[in-house]
Formats: sequence, C-alpha cells, structure tokens
Amino acid sequence: MSPLYARHKRTTLAVATAVAAGALISTGLATSATAAAKSSATPGAAPAALSASAHISLIQQAQSAAAETAQQLGLGAKEKLVVKDVVKDADGTVHTRYERTYAGLPVLGGDLVVHTAKSGKTEGVTRATKATIKVASLKPQVTAAKAEQQAVSAAKTLGSAKSSANGARKVIWAGSGKPVLAYETIVGGLQDDGTPNQLHVITDAATGKKLFEYQGIENATGTGKTLYSGTVSLTTTQSGSSYNLTDATRGGHKTYNLARKTSGKGTLVSNSTNTFGTGTASTSSSDQTAAADAAYGAQETWDFYKNTFGRSGIKNDGVGAYSRVHYGSNYVNAFWDDGCFCMTYGDGSGNKDPLTSLDVAGHEMSHGVTANTAGLDYSGESGGLNEATSDIMGTGVEFYANNSSDKGDYLIGEKININGDGTPLRYMDKPSKDGSSADSWSSSVGDLDVHYSSGVANHFFYLLSEGSGSKTINGVSYDSPTSDGSTVTGIGRDKALQIWYKALTTYFTSTTNYSDARSGTLQAAADLYGSSSTEYKTVAAAWSAVNVS
Repeated sequence: MSPLYARHKRTTLAVATAVAAGALISTGLATSATAAAKSSATPGAAPAALSASAHISLIQQAQSAAAETAQQLGLGAKEKLVVKDVVKDADGTVHTRYERTYAGLPVLGGDLVVHTAKSGKTEGVTRATKATIKVASLKPQVTAAKAEQQAVSAAKTLGSAKSSANGARKVIWAGSGKPVLAYETIVGGLQDDGTPNQLHVITDAATGKKLFEYQGIENATGTGKTLYSGTVSLTTTQSGSSYNLTDATRGGHKTYNLARKTSGKGTLVSNSTNTFGTGTASTSSSDQTAAADAAYGAQETWDFYKNTFGRSGIKNDGVGAYSRVHYGSNYVNAFWDDGCFCMTYGDGSGNKDPLTSLDVAGHEMSHGVTANTAGLDYSGESGGLNEATSDIMGTGVEFYANNSSDKGDYLIGEKININGDGTPLRYMDKPSKDGSSADSWSSSVGDLDVHYSSGVANHFFYLLSEGSGSKTINGVSYDSPTSDGSTVTGIGRDKALQIWYKALTTYFTSTTNYSDARSGTLQAAADLYGSSSTEYKTVAAAWSAVNVS
C-alpha cells in the first residue's frame, strides 16, 4: 500500500506510495498529443494496441510454454515460471514477464523478463537477480509464529496502530544476495496517520533475522462540478430515474462515498440529476464534489494510458478499478491498494481540502500500473523509482487532460494545499526545493524515504523532457540545475514518457536501482529511436546530470 506522501513531519506535513498499493505522501499506440513525439521513433519498438482477448491469449500461450522456457534459461528442476504479463511490440517482438517458484514456494526477487523476436529467437533476458536459486534446506529453524511476532513488532516500531499479522508464508527470498528460505508476513491494521497498513516483512527462516520490509499500500455523459478542474464532462450510468458515477466505457469504473468510514466500499455515488458536485469545498461527508474530481481523474488517467501507450486499464485487461472518497476524518493523504484494486482519497486537514486533484489521481492509479508491470519493491532505490513513476505518470495525466483550470506542470500536488501555505508537495525541476528530496544520486539516497529518494528520477525526467536552466511553461517558472554543471537540452515530454513507459514495462524488475534504471531507459531509447539518436544521447546526459553514471 502506498500513500501519496511521507507521513512524518518536517516543518509541515510530508507525502508517499508502495508496491502493491500506494499513497501520495510518505507515512499502446500514441495519438494526437503524442503523435509528434513518435514521428521520429522506430515504430516497431512501440507497444502494439492489443484487445483484451488478444492480451489474454498471449499470456496463455506463454504459460503453456513456461516449462520449455525455464529449461532454455537453464533454471533448476525445482524452478517453475509463472507468467505475470506480456507486452507485444508493433514489430512482433514480445516481452514476457515471469515470476518464479522454487519447490512450489514463491521466489521474491526472482522475477525476470524474456525478450523474444518475431522469429521466436530469444534476444535477451532482464533478471531481478543473477543468483542461482537454490537453498540447502526447506525446513525452517524459526517458527512461523515467531516470524509473525517480529513482523508485528516492526510495524509498531513504525507507528502502526491496531497491528495484526495474517499469518506467515514460506518463500524464497532472492531480493538481496544469496537466496534463502524465509517467511513473508503481512501486517494489517492502520499506519500512524490512519492509512491502512500492509507492511510486508521478510524474515530469515533459519536465523529469525529481518531481511527486508516494504509497505503494500501505495501511496490515487454527465456533468461534474469539480473543486480543482472546473466543470467537466463525466461518463455516468442511468438507473431508473437516477444517475450514478459508473463509467461503463472505461472498464466499469465506479466512485463510492465512504462517508468518513475507513473500511468497505461505501455507497455508490448517485443523484437524481446527471450533475455531480457544486464546484466548491465542503466539509460535509455527503458532498459530491470530491467524487466528481475522483471520477474525472479516473477517466483522464484511463484515457492517458490508452491513447498514449495503448494500455487498456491498469492491468491492461480492460477492467476498471474503483475510487473511494471521504475516507476517514481529517485524513491528509490518498492511496492506491492493489488488494482491493482501488483508489482512496482523504479530505485533508479540517475535511476541507480533499486530495482528489488530477495529478494525485494519475499518481495513485500509476502505482497500480507499476504493481502490475515491474513490481518495483517499495523500499530503497527501487521504492524511489516506484514513487517517481507515479509522479512522472501523474504529471503526464495532467498535461494530457489539458484542463484550463489545472494546466499541466512539473509540480506535484500543487492544488491540494498539503503544506497549508499553497506550496506544492514536490518539485520535479529541483526536488530539493521541498526541503527533503534529493536532486541527484549519492550512496545514501537509498536510505531516504521513497518520497524523497524519488527526487533523482523526477529530476532526470524533467531534464530529459525540458532540459536544464530557467524557463517558463504554462505560466510556471522553473530553473533546473545539473550536478555536473552540464547543459541538457530536452527531447520533449512526449518522448520522455514513451521511454519511461517502455523501460517500466519491459526492462525494470522488482529490484531495479538507479544504475539499472539508467541501463533500462537507455535500452528503451535505443529500441524506440536508435542507439545513435539524439534521444538516446539525451537519456545518458540527463542521468549523468543527476549523478547516475
């Protein structure tokens, strides 16, 4: 679970997100806007637009051949491959993402992507770990009960309330170093700010030592009178004499009102007329303005992924998620939860600033895309890349929507007043302006909260898109520095988005760090534009400008 921002305090509040679910703060084929970006690209390297049935068919074909693939890769007799996703390029190249089991146990950190040419020849393999998966014994020396107890203790240390474990399962942990037999325990309850808790704790089954932990909650035609985006068109559903916020054209996405509760779906938002919201802030838990914002954010995010990358929904299966508004009381966060496949929005301090702005919606649902593609672990450098992916794609959604009331910018959460003084939550051109985020990579970046280590990738994306130095875009002034004093000339946001998405879906794995991200985005740029292209050279220059070399 990943919230929008980090939940500890600096001078004001901070904001975060995670692997299976994410929050805002810490605690396809391109058309129209992207057509110009792809005019000089290598068309065959772009993802093909697949129907849901064609996508499912590719997954089934890959799974039926999984045993043969495992043998070709030289995996051991106890290892099996389980297909997670398949991406097919326009030129017929197929990228198949697998998870792995060993003696029937899930191998965490054992995921890999096989890249296959149209001819059927394997062109390469991207692995989360290069280690051979093998353990001396499958018999644990530590009891599951002890692992659970330690996991609950770890959650309480982080400030989690009402913590309880749902049992410890045996796994093989391959996320760091030599693979070992381990327990994975998921601790529920609530985090210190009221965000639902899904703390995953990995415990060595031989020694009882904690090996790893990450948070699983990642931190989001009628008329909608929204708080942040003005009056917008919404796709709704008529039921008898009333209308409700069900979008049948986008996978059946629904918007629910939790009315200050913190569990369940709540009540489907409906009205006697086909207009939702008033366009003004309200502290009432029955107000429909937040719901209008959430529904609008969901539809723009769906359309962004569909029209920019050819992706049909978060899982690329044509199925919509759902949104919940009015979560809790004075809850200053928003989060994506892959468990319920849903976005959840709090109403902010005093229940008067709902966290339902357009970039927050795009941010939260992009956690779902990450969970269902690379699965970047929500800790360390991979966690920073996870969080940055949501900022990058949330920014893409905001520019894609082209809404006059909320113009595209490289500021995160500028509408929701998290800090209480009108300042944004994060700045992509110079992340350190928030007081905590990193402008460039250092050996200690992985020790930061993921909402702050994300600054390195956010800064890279800004430089790749817009370049260094001062400029004004849509009325917002930026002045982006470089760590090496170089001058970077951007290639445009549309091309930068294509490169990041291709890297995320075909070259990133659960353990990708910043060095790996450089390699993955360079490979994506080579696929799309050629290894001698300006785009490829600018990717290299932008990473060097944030000290990733």
